[in-house]
Amino acid sequence: MLSGHAYSRRRRGGNNNRTARIAIPLAAVIVLGLAVGIFVASSGNGTTKIRSAAAASGSAGVSSTAVEDTCDIVVPAHPLTAKGLATPYQLTGPSGGSPAATGCQMINSFNLGAFVQATILNPRTGALSVYNPLVITAGTKPAIKPVLPKLPKGAIVTIEFGFNGTFLIQTGATPDALAEGNCTDGPAESPFGQVSFCNGINFFDKAADLERSGRLTVPSAGTSRTMVATDGTLGTGQECPTTRNFDMVDQDPSDNVTTKYLLDPATGQTAQDNAANAARMPGAQVLVNGSDNALIDDFLDPALGCTPFEAPDLANHGAPTTSQALDELLAAANQPKVAALVPETDEMVLGYGDQVDQAKTDLYRSEIGQAPVDNQTDASSSPPMFCQNLVDIQTPFLEANESLLAAAPSPIPTQGDTLFTFMASRLASSFDNLGCKAFGLTQPVTMVVNGAGAVIEATLNTTQQTVSF
Repeated sequence: MLSGHAYSRRRRGGNNNRTARIAIPLAAVIVLGLAVGIFVASSGNGTTKIRSAAAASGSAGVSSTAVEDTCDIVVPAHPLTAKGLATPYQLTGPSGGSPAATGCQMINSFNLGAFVQATILNPRTGALSVYNPLVITAGTKPAIKPVLPKLPKGAIVTIEFGFNGTFLIQTGATPDALAEGNCTDGPAESPFGQVSFCNGINFFDKAADLERSGRLTVPSAGTSRTMVATDGTLGTGQECPTTRNFDMVDQDPSDNVTTKYLLDPATGQTAQDNAANAARMPGAQVLVNGSDNALIDDFLDPALGCTPFEAPDLANHGAPTTSQALDELLAAANQPKVAALVPETDEMVLGYGDQVDQAKTDLYRSEIGQAPVDNQTDASSSPPMFCQNLVDIQTPFLEANESLLAAAPSPIPTQGDTLFTFMASRLASSFDNLGCKAFGLTQPVTMVVNGAGAVIEATLNTTQQTVSF
């Protein structure tokens, strides 16, 4: 590990290099065919910024001049209880700034939307369920009152937060709210950024105990489809990737959630995304959090013929749904020998002054059930080995599955015109963002872009590489 070495990396400011996550909400809206206007603008550093037309026009009080990349989220009292889960979280400006002045509004979701997701474990039976608490803009009311979930006795609840901006800071609705929920957004002087957690350590510890006792069974990852096409084999027929496979990770793995909300564009009010609410809000827009989890659950798995781990949604009459915690349970149960764990050079775990911070990395990992930094995990996920495995494993995976991925839709057509070119572009960006060149490695992706800057062709160099520094 490099914690004792003089290794640092400049933090990427604003929304820089976050297109792989921020773009997914745009793609989801396009795929769903919703009546929402959007425009995409490229900044001088190549970062794609996405804003809703409502934000641009200033409707519902959205400020088109807001430059804030940080928002606060108000956590309700007793957040791990049924009442706490059903109490709306409030998105507001940082340090007392108003939502309108900062742009921290759910109607501005493509830039600064916040999302909350809870996964519930029955400690007696091992049964799992999901509940997505509602986030509203501070000062507004829900479009429809959230469903009050029925929790099992002694329920163990984990709550994950996702954000489409840069830093989402937790604040309690009461002085004890964050302590009651065992909540953390990272060290006080160095927050994680887009993500934060409540009670993750207790949840994953209990889940592991229940798995060992046989009361919780996590399914296998499954096998991707193998088909024979005229140009050869289509798909590898290998084990489906999870969030701990180098097949699919990027520079900051295991982040953000799969929660969706409904938005009334006329009022800026939000509601939980369920069948009943959708029927009552026929003109609603669907808001989603751009995340690694959404990428694998909504794009990669369908393309590869894989199935995500799902559990009943307590706000949607038990309909099966995904969650970040379910993805982590699946990944842990099917963890490969060469596992992609959160590296110390992930921008979300860099410490004060952008120094490698083992304690911060361990805190992040513990909230999603990953092992701490030590010699064993460093064998695959130290900064240099993470880079090497990213190159040596993901590059041939993408090449082997090119036909399947090229036939699948891109999460962001303005970055890559198919899922294959999107993934290739994401790999190339991760290589650069993690500073992999400093470890003696060579960029494995060569890309051709069109006039709009979207990758339309990608050539992969699958030659195995070894770190040297």
